[in-house]
Amino acid sequence: MKFVDEATIDVAAGDGGAGCVSFRREKFIPFGGPNGGDGGRGGSIWAVADRNLNTLIDYRYARRHEARNGEAGRGSDQFGAAGDDIVLRMPLGTIIKDAETEETLTELLVPDEKVLICKGGDGGFGNLHFKSSTNRAPRQKTPGWPGERRKLKLELRVLADVGLLGMPNAGKSTLIAAISNARPKIADYPFTTLHPNLGVVRVGPEQSFVVADVPGLIEGAAEGAGLGHQFLRHLQRTHLLLHVVDLAPFDESVDPVAQAKAIVAELKKYDQTLYDKPRWLVLNKLDMVPMEERAARVKDFVKRYRWKGPVFEISALAREGLDPLLRAIFDHVQAHKHPVAPEVDPRFDGVQSTDGGVA
Repeated sequence: MKFVDEATIDVAAGDGGAGCVSFRREKFIPFGGPNGGDGGRGGSIWAVADRNLNTLIDYRYARRHEARNGEAGRGSDQFGAAGDDIVLRMPLGTIIKDAETEETLTELLVPDEKVLICKGGDGGFGNLHFKSSTNRAPRQKTPGWPGERRKLKLELRVLADVGLLGMPNAGKSTLIAAISNARPKIADYPFTTLHPNLGVVRVGPEQSFVVADVPGLIEGAAEGAGLGHQFLRHLQRTHLLLHVVDLAPFDESVDPVAQAKAIVAELKKYDQTLYDKPRWLVLNKLDMVPMEERAARVKDFVKRYRWKGPVFEISALAREGLDPLLRAIFDHVQAHKHPVAPEVDPRFDGVQSTDGGVA
């Protein structure tokens, strides 16, 4: 299935039905009175988060969604039937915006979450509604209220705990295939990955996290080189970025340090918030480096790159060094998902004041 993460649709809720003017007319009942019913409510449009969907392709081709109008009221105290609602199922992580104002209406972040995006119009009042002791034969009625109409922009940002960042052919797809059941396309040429891939990594019983692999960045992506910044939005919900570096490129003239710096520069151009996220260095393809040269090459890279954060040395293909990396990732994700509350000294049961005392 083709991966589509943007779509623009038109939605129109149903109009309310008009009220009815009617009077009861039966033989031997000279004073029947008004019996015109109210109109029915127009159908509304709802968005529902579906965990089984991972693309917006359904809305690339079906761009118009219109709910039915409510029925008009009838005589004999009959109210009009309400129009059927429309439910639009969307992937988790979908952002719904007003296409004209760019205002964010809602984000679907919880499975089976149901959000009203276009309200149907209320039905009009029939003359039965206006009956009173002083107005026994009302001839008033009101038309139905119009339903809401909007042009919406849908934007999908996948929900993942960890994002893989790096140059094309750095081994990101091999890594996600080695640690999860994801099966991305893997080949020996750049830009094999053309859309984000998600994989669930299980560290132990009831211990897991989600990893997102996006197409590789190259220098000049901000100007549209390669696939540009098209898929970086899918890393914005992550708690941690893994910067995967190819430590043994096929072309010996390529400097891994220069490539790593170029990736970070492009990240900063795209979004400062994404640049400020926790980022770990993952040096990959160590199986391509002779055993006696590995320590020296890693030390040289870290020194020239001037990296002060965590460093992990792995071989995704040979599945070497993955266990310490996965355990560290799980601990980091859990700490950010469920922050540990500060310990309270049991001797102090009161409220601590600003000067360190107890109120």
